[in-house]
Amino acid sequence: MTDTHCPYCSLQCGMRLTGGRGRTTVEAWPEFPTNAGGLCRKGWTSVDLLGHRERLTSPLVRDPATGELAPATWPEAIARIADEIARAQGAYGLDAVGVFGGGGLTNEKAYLLGKLARVALRTSAIDYNGRWCMASAATAGQRAFGLDRGLPFPLADIAETDVLFLVGSNLAETMPPATRHLDTLRAAGGQLVVVDPRRTPTADRADLHLQPVPGTDLALAHGIVHVLVAERLVDERFVTDRTTGYDDVRRLVAGFWPEQVERVTGVPADDIRTAARMLGQAAHAMVLTARGAEQHAKGTDTVLAWVNAALAAGQAGRIGSGYGCITGQGNGQGGREHGQKADQLPGYRRIDDPAARAHVAAVWGVEPETLPGPGRSAYEMLAALGDSDGARALLVFGSNPVVSAPNATRIGARLDRLDFLCVADIVMSETAARADVVLPVTQWAEETGTMTNVEGRVILRRKAVDPPPGVRSDLDVIADLATALAAPGEFGRDPETVFDELRQASAGGPADYSGIDYARIDAEQGVFWPCPQPGHPGTPRLFLDRFATPDGRARFHAVEHRAAAEEPCVDYPFHLTTGRVLAQYQSGAQTRRVRALAAAGQAFVELHPVAAQRLAVADGAAMRVTTRRGTTVVPARVSTAIRPDTVFMPFHWVGANLLTNDALDPSSRMPEFKVCAARLEPA
Repeated sequence: MTDTHCPYCSLQCGMRLTGGRGRTTVEAWPEFPTNAGGLCRKGWTSVDLLGHRERLTSPLVRDPATGELAPATWPEAIARIADEIARAQGAYGLDAVGVFGGGGLTNEKAYLLGKLARVALRTSAIDYNGRWCMASAATAGQRAFGLDRGLPFPLADIAETDVLFLVGSNLAETMPPATRHLDTLRAAGGQLVVVDPRRTPTADRADLHLQPVPGTDLALAHGIVHVLVAERLVDERFVTDRTTGYDDVRRLVAGFWPEQVERVTGVPADDIRTAARMLGQAAHAMVLTARGAEQHAKGTDTVLAWVNAALAAGQAGRIGSGYGCITGQGNGQGGREHGQKADQLPGYRRIDDPAARAHVAAVWGVEPETLPGPGRSAYEMLAALGDSDGARALLVFGSNPVVSAPNATRIGARLDRLDFLCVADIVMSETAARADVVLPVTQWAEETGTMTNVEGRVILRRKAVDPPPGVRSDLDVIADLATALAAPGEFGRDPETVFDELRQASAGGPADYSGIDYARIDAEQGVFWPCPQPGHPGTPRLFLDRFATPDGRARFHAVEHRAAAEEPCVDYPFHLTTGRVLAQYQSGAQTRRVRALAAAGQAFVELHPVAAQRLAVADGAAMRVTTRRGTTVVPARVSTAIRPDTVFMPFHWVGANLLTNDALDPSSRMPEFKVCAARLEPA
């Protein structure tokens, strides 16, 4: 029996595995605090992929003569990759090779992948799919508090607060084991406010459901702060003692009285007042945002507006209160801390900071000036593939951008323009199918490594079964590539050895892991960062004494509401929004191959009965959904859960992201996944 963790979302639920490959079973691990033995259906069926018939077990190399992928040996595949890298960089420069990572990679993999890019390839062209998940909240957290950690408190604290705001989160479907905290909260007399254009299973639990027009969450937050000010519910002492910038926000929100906000958002003015009073009168309250609020071209400002609401009510910097971001991907937190992002080095250091460059370069045994500078963000890097100033060769680890990228038709076309594409994955994803070299790599239960969950708890996923013959770890792949490229320094293959190097590289940085080791994680069921030395207890709760800004104060931000990048019109009369469903995860490359999950659903478009009547369509009818970027045909799902002016599509299947808008947030570079203008018609 092996104690380990689920391969999917950022809860990283504890589970126990018994048996070997092909006959592994999942059992509860009741002692692990985040989920206390609870799992969703994805967790219970996660072992189905370990012996799946579609597992990749041999490197595949595309034959230039036939255009077909054919089995190859590992030395042949690595040599082909190294040759293509040398060819691209020799012809076009160092940045002609790009690296695209994933928020599901372990900390060790994310760290070594960043090192490969900066030391072996010396390219600035590296980013990862977490840029499309938590980037806006991360940017806002750094601006408001001086530090980004998804939740600045343990998840269990949610059950101890008095009022919880969930903004753009469908926790009941995306993280079902976490809903026990909502149930405990309400059983103890606490209240739940859910902000979502859909009446989701999470909204069904709410005491108050605010159902705004997609893209208007920022205005709604301003309306709530307006009421806090007008009804003298602002915590003046907290604002004076622990914040700056309040007066600018107070002046800004004067124009956002509830009736005005109702005209913008569609949320009744009385509900806005009720929500504000719930926040302002609570002894303790929390405001948590997720992708619904963040995946916008104004996502950073939207999060900052909700941070303003928490700060104005004095709901930050003390136990039972605070702002937090519900991280999505399994290692979305750790993945952005240790070097996959274009602008960061390990330990959440900025790559353009001379002191940070010197520290990390010393750990890596290279000169600081040899490290590249900041590169393009994820979407910008992909959108420039094949251009004269873009990457001509791309290495993809743990991501499937053909399905997950916005305006995916454009990204597919860009991938096809590459001189060379290499994908490392466990199955033949839609992106891997386009590759020149496909590398079969280990998955969660076949390897050991650390993850950093939604709470900032560093946990240890232990190897439980051997991988199929022919399959190798991403760490082995990266080390082999570094050797083939004659990279300076060491590239470890053993995960604990790589983690020990990560600890050194993170030491003294904002995300300091230097006091964490595998033995501590095992003994303590995870350690919260920052943990700057071995004797340090870790930091379950941030900001209790001071915020991480130079003066220790949190920052209000006077952010302006603006319309979505694309509003409905006569030709495209609906708001289209996207999200997850219970049985699927991310691009679906894994969950769509699990029989029990695949049988639980398919792609669909959800629309209100009023819209269905106007279009003369019935539930289950084939619908053509069209935006300015593309079109797809899916069955209709008629439901009163959605606003009449809005339609919803899950993004786990090819289709939804053919339609989504690639307009970017100017700060976080987050694409506007959550709202665009669409047309519906019977297929």
